[in-house]
Amino acid sequence: MSAGVGVDLQDLWIRFGDFVAVRDANVNINGGDFFSFLGPSGCGKTTILRAVSGFLEPSEGNVLIGGKNMKGIGPNKRPTALIFQNLALFPLMKVWENIAFSMEIQGASAKERRKRADELLDMIALSDQGDKLPSELSGGQRQRVAIARALCAEPDVLLLDEPLSALDLKLRQHMRTELREIQQRVGITFIYITHDQGEALTMSDNIAVMKAGVIDQIGTGKEVYNDPTTPFVASFVGENNVFRGKVSEISGTEALIASNRSGMLRARISTANQGKMRPGDDAMVFIRPEAFALAPASADNDHLVKARVTNEEFEGNAFNIFMEGDGGKEIKVAIPNLGQSFESRLGQTIALDYDIRNAVAMPAGEMATE
Repeated sequence: MSAGVGVDLQDLWIRFGDFVAVRDANVNINGGDFFSFLGPSGCGKTTILRAVSGFLEPSEGNVLIGGKNMKGIGPNKRPTALIFQNLALFPLMKVWENIAFSMEIQGASAKERRKRADELLDMIALSDQGDKLPSELSGGQRQRVAIARALCAEPDVLLLDEPLSALDLKLRQHMRTELREIQQRVGITFIYITHDQGEALTMSDNIAVMKAGVIDQIGTGKEVYNDPTTPFVASFVGENNVFRGKVSEISGTEALIASNRSGMLRARISTANQGKMRPGDDAMVFIRPEAFALAPASADNDHLVKARVTNEEFEGNAFNIFMEGDGGKEIKVAIPNLGQSFESRLGQTIALDYDIRNAVAMPAGEMATE
């Protein structure tokens, strides 16, 4: 099996009539990477996958696989394999026959096919399941069979279109770990489509966050979580509290924001927006629930939020406090449960402190609705 084949999207546009599904996408996927396209439904993720697989011809721009332009090369001639949401296993074929189907098409003998199927069954930890029918397997096992079948075709690039979406939460979380382990074992390039941030963050080497046909940011999971480039990325990837206001002053890579409700808030400017913000500009500050700590009511500084507590929840691993926020939005605070007693503060106005490095300022813009 070949490893380390990169995929490049160059100035890629995909239109359906007047509708622009993908707008000027430029992506370099390193060979051997687990790369995810993350975004809400209808943002263009699957459209990009179809362009890479050859089921869709770009309106403009190029798809390169291993440095070779794929223009005019159909799906059956590309070094890719695609795993759909519904897996599409053959129900009347045994598991091993499903896995080795691509070899049957190529005219390999039953002995060769069985040998290769057994090797792959061993790799996906289903070595004793080869003679069963797909219906006799669990959802997670069928998932692994679909991956083995795709790998049997020896692709340079494996394309996965939300393959875990039909599984329940526990199984999905388990399969995330398994998928990543399989990818690292075989060493080929995986391109993964998902709207689930947890999947993208836990599995990917790099992530492209998409909104309405546009790629807003490409980076590692830590980069898109800790250093978002736009309000959309900040609000789509993980939970975040937003504070709106205007830039009061800029000091190096930090901004002081006069917020609409919480007074002066100091925050670091996200890397992509440094040098782009001026006093008087509309701005947003994002602070994640886990970045807050309870502070004395008398505290007074420029990294403090004071608001009235409207609701409290005990979630097991954390005590969640909800407070009056800006424009009808709640402020959420997550206090880790370390076995401490938790006294209710319902109806009280409390103070929350945060580390300036954990508050991200950027120009005001469109946020995610999902």
